[in-house]
Amino acid sequence: MASSVGLILTSPLMLAVAAAIRMESRGSVLFRQERVGLGGRTFMLYKFRTMHATADQETHRRHVEQLIRGAPSDGDEAAISAGSTWLPLEQDPRVTRVGRFLRRSHLDELPQLINVLRGEMSVVGPRPPIPYEVEVYEPWHLRRLSVVPGLTGLWQVRGWGKLSFDDGVALDLEYIKNRSFLVDVQIVLRTLWQILRGRQF
Repeated sequence: MASSVGLILTSPLMLAVAAAIRMESRGSVLFRQERVGLGGRTFMLYKFRTMHATADQETHRRHVEQLIRGAPSDGDEAAISAGSTWLPLEQDPRVTRVGRFLRRSHLDELPQLINVLRGEMSVVGPRPPIPYEVEVYEPWHLRRLSVVPGLTGLWQVRGWGKLSFDDGVALDLEYIKNRSFLVDVQIVLRTLWQILRGRQF
């Protein structure tokens, strides 16, 4: 219900975003990507396209695999403090000018309301990984797939860009253990505040 209302309310904005994407670069307005959801089941996630249509995904794959494989083992606090933080690629040349704005404002995520409407995602939950990310997961990382993935989560509002991958997964598992309607409301409000401040997550 909430996702249906969200789609209706944001439809004028989504049309404007689609027009901006189409004017800057050729290709589909929407970007579809296979993601892993509840119980390891895959689904097609929708986003507004922020890269050139011919962008090579191998760069992102290598970046992600390096971060996950370089993440410290569970419980190794010294290694965690020295581990790489989980950040998107900086100054990625594959991203268009409109795409950079969409990413900063998080407007590229709006089509995921379709995924929420279809029951593949919820508003709050661990972000759904790409299959090649899951291929290099440690066994304990897989526990984040025990709930429906979300548009935003505890990792995003508490420490995105400041934490190692293991630390981020630990926050996802903390959310899974303590999730409730009140916790979800708090995360949504903190997400909106971060968006207004121009924070990327």
